[in-house]
Amino acid sequence: MTDAPSLRHEFGPAFAGGVLMLATLGIAAWLHALDPERFYHSLREDEYVEWATFWAFLLAAAANGTAALGRQRARGGLPWFLLGLGLFCFVVAMEEISWGQRILGYRPPAYFLEHNFQQEPNLHNTIGSALRQDAFVGLIAAYGVVLPLLALIPRLRRLIDTIGISAPPALLTPGFAAAIWIYVDYPWRFTGEVVEFSVALGFLFAACLSLRTEFSAPPAWSRRPTALVVLAALISLSLGSGSAALSRLQRSASPEAIQSAQFELEALKHDFYAFEADPDGFFDFRCGLHKRLYTYVESYGADFLYEGEFAALTERGLPNDRADFFIDPWNSPYWIRSRCSEDFREQSVFLYSFGPDRVRDSSRWEFLDDDPGIYMLRIGLDAD
Repeated sequence: MTDAPSLRHEFGPAFAGGVLMLATLGIAAWLHALDPERFYHSLREDEYVEWATFWAFLLAAAANGTAALGRQRARGGLPWFLLGLGLFCFVVAMEEISWGQRILGYRPPAYFLEHNFQQEPNLHNTIGSALRQDAFVGLIAAYGVVLPLLALIPRLRRLIDTIGISAPPALLTPGFAAAIWIYVDYPWRFTGEVVEFSVALGFLFAACLSLRTEFSAPPAWSRRPTALVVLAALISLSLGSGSAALSRLQRSASPEAIQSAQFELEALKHDFYAFEADPDGFFDFRCGLHKRLYTYVESYGADFLYEGEFAALTERGLPNDRADFFIDPWNSPYWIRSRCSEDFREQSVFLYSFGPDRVRDSSRWEFLDDDPGIYMLRIGLDAD
């Protein structure tokens, strides 16, 4: 088999892929400037950007696996790099949707409830934030920037190819580099979600081009690589939009679960007030507080919640894991939020959960839509 395709042969599809990666970042910046509310809505959990990221990585996993098969047939041996790359893309895809936990509503194992700050069954959130970010930047830089640039040197390209490594096209490097730069700069809230989608497209485009280069006789459907790259992006977006819409339809409200959540929130409120009534008990609902209740308990030493009326609900059928980690009937966390006005004349403190749709609908001042909630403090505001 000859050396990897020259820049001239891969220019069209790789250039198209690089432009699409950069366009993703550019569109995000434009949408944020034009309509921040729509921008943030599109980046919420289980919305189309997250789902499109999932599908892009999943399709990349399938494409890398297929390319590994082609390499094995053409050259023999174990296509370890492509197989590992495919496995990596699959794991990232499943981590992106927390292995289906929010969609299926199953309760994560206790390890994740305790050690994952999002209380979801994914591994990357059990790692410290700084280490996680450094690992992300390092992996993307190594695969998307350093490796393709090294592969431009003919001698190194032959060595890389000989040991079984498949380098992405160098024309994707500007897209990967821009994603890293924006991720480090972090100009908007949820920048990471935008960057993850752009990077997912980069992995997908590189995998699509591998389908052409790793087979001795490329499959017929891979012989128009530029069209394949564009089609792969459109499929990811289409599946992402469809999956987001379907997940909304599948999250039907359960009157019994909502009633249970309300009862549990009332028990939690009673526990707070019982602690406040204790001569030695005083708790400051600091302004700007917004945490998962388990994180709040662990961070601020609110151990009294482990022994109160809410904990006693285990005697009436509340699962121990839900009681220990303050999980709602839909197996998502309960939250506490405190908001103050600039002059401190208004304050709202409330407990709430995301409810049956497992998506936050509440505002900074009140719980809204299908989010079950209960106010613990309302100063200077009209109580509902």
